[in-house]
Amino acid sequence: MRTDNQSFLGNPLKDFILLGVSSRPWLELSLFVVFLVSYVLAMLGNIAIILVSRLDPQLHSPMYIFLSHLSFLDLCYTTTTVPQMLINMGSSRKTISYGGCTVQYAIFHWLGCTECIVLAAMALDRYVAICKPLRYDLIMHCPLCQRLVAVAWLSGFANSIVQVVLTVQLPFCGRQVLNNFFCEVPAMIKLSCADTAMNNTTLAGLVAFFVLVPLTLILLSYGSIARVVLRIRSSQGRHKAFGTCSSHLVVVSLFYLPAIYMYLQPPSSYSQEQGKFISLFYSIITPTLNPFIYTLRNKDMKGALRRLLARMCNLCRR
Repeated sequence: MRTDNQSFLGNPLKDFILLGVSSRPWLELSLFVVFLVSYVLAMLGNIAIILVSRLDPQLHSPMYIFLSHLSFLDLCYTTTTVPQMLINMGSSRKTISYGGCTVQYAIFHWLGCTECIVLAAMALDRYVAICKPLRYDLIMHCPLCQRLVAVAWLSGFANSIVQVVLTVQLPFCGRQVLNNFFCEVPAMIKLSCADTAMNNTTLAGLVAFFVLVPLTLILLSYGSIARVVLRIRSSQGRHKAFGTCSSHLVVVSLFYLPAIYMYLQPPSSYSQEQGKFISLFYSIITPTLNPFIYTLRNKDMKGALRRLLARMCNLCRR
């Protein structure tokens, strides 16, 4: 019996088939509409936050520097996956090339790890603002923020390189069918017909480091914040302090909980059917909701958006 062992570095490669919801064709139209609307909203919302953070002088602070990078990450997240998903849902050929698949999961993991560190940097900013307000400008100066952002991007890139180097060496036998909406490393490992113990161990170790270490720093920061806020005698003061952190906590929960479920469970218990729907949370739902979460609960951001819209209206009238 003939078996076709193919890998990126070995024999010539064909396309991957992305099943998506092919087994439930009645869902394709409704999901196509949901994904399209979510993508448009994510693009508009995140671009608006980036423009406002850059153009409004009142938002030139560390919090909004980190927020603009988070919005850029969310823009890239959705653009990496959603257009290909829409093309596949509107076509009978639900395929992606090997090269396209490799680029997709490489960028996806780069952005994911970068976002973990950016969220931790945002928690650090809130910790200094609430627990050490008199030293805020001294500690959270612009060069430090730039270094934290650079560390986030470079660390995510290094993780992505390791994952790509290990994954492209895996052989794939027979038809390359991925039971997913887009290419992810766990799905690629599951599809391989070789011993993937090293890939699973490396993936678990790197994800544990890039997810659990930033998450631990976030929890420690908010533990310290909670102790300081509970000492405030005024209920109005406590409400204001917690209000500045609530948006970030919601975003952290939306991002980390699905990622922990997806990447920190044993490989033997990994379900592609569940995984492909859970991956939609951090690839589409979270990037779409983030702009609304940060805008609706932030007076400074709402004020800056109003000023930007007023400026645009004045320009259009001229």
